[in-house]
Amino acid sequence: MKVLIVEDDPLHRSYLHEAVCSALPECETVIEAENGTAGELLARDHKSAHIVMDLQMTGRNGIEAARTIWKERPDTRILFWSNYSDEAYVRGVSRIVPDGAAYGYVLKSASDERLKLALRSIFVESQCVIDREVRGLQQKSIGHANSFTDSEYEILVDIALGLTDRAIAKRRNLSLRSVQNRLQHLYDKLDVYQASPEDRLDSQFNLRARAVTVAFLRKLLNYSALERAEAELQGWLNAQS
Repeated sequence: MKVLIVEDDPLHRSYLHEAVCSALPECETVIEAENGTAGELLARDHKSAHIVMDLQMTGRNGIEAARTIWKERPDTRILFWSNYSDEAYVRGVSRIVPDGAAYGYVLKSASDERLKLALRSIFVESQCVIDREVRGLQQKSIGHANSFTDSEYEILVDIALGLTDRAIAKRRNLSLRSVQNRLQHLYDKLDVYQASPEDRLDSQFNLRARAVTVAFLRKLLNYSALERAEAELQGWLNAQS
C-alpha cells in the first residue's frame, strides 16, 4: 500500500506521516507533497496511492487537486483532513466526489484515534467516514427545503461581499438577466424583500449587502468562510485592474 500526504504545513505533514505509519502497518511507502499542484503530479506518478488531503493550501487547494485526481482516477480513496467544517468546503467536496468513491472528511481537531480509525476505514475497508459536524452540514444542504444550489451559493457570497448585479455577472460569466433572475429566487428563499435601484455602470458595490448579509450569514457562513471569500474577491479585483 502507498499513501500520499498532501499538506502545506510541515508539522502537520510530519504528524500525518506518523499517524499513517501507526494506523496502517501494511503501508509500504509514504509520499509527501507540500501543495495541491505537487499532489496532483505525485498522484499521477503513483497511481495506486491512497491520499490524505488538506483542503486549504496556498496556490492550488485540496478541492481543486482532488477534482483533477478523481477525474483521472475516480477509484482513488481520499481522506480530507481540514480545520474547516463550514458549508463552502462541505459543498466543494460533496460536488466532486465520484459515485461509489470511498472518501472521508475528518477535522484536524479530531482525536488521534479518530484519525487512525478513519485511515483504516477508508483505505483498508473502503468505507466512507465523515465527522458528525460535517455530516450535519451535508444533510442540511441536501435535505433542507430552502437549501441552495452551488450556483446560487456563489452568487449569494457575492451579494454578501457587496457586489452589484453587473459585477456578479462579470465575475461569474453570466448575463445580467440571468443574475437578476437567480437573485429573485434567492430573495424568495431568504424571505428578504429587495427593491434596489438600477446598478450604476461604474459601480461595483451597493448598499443592498447590508440587509442580505445578516440573513445570509445566519443561514450559511461562519466568519472564517467570509474572510476567505473576501480574499478570493480581492484576488479577482486585482486581476481586473
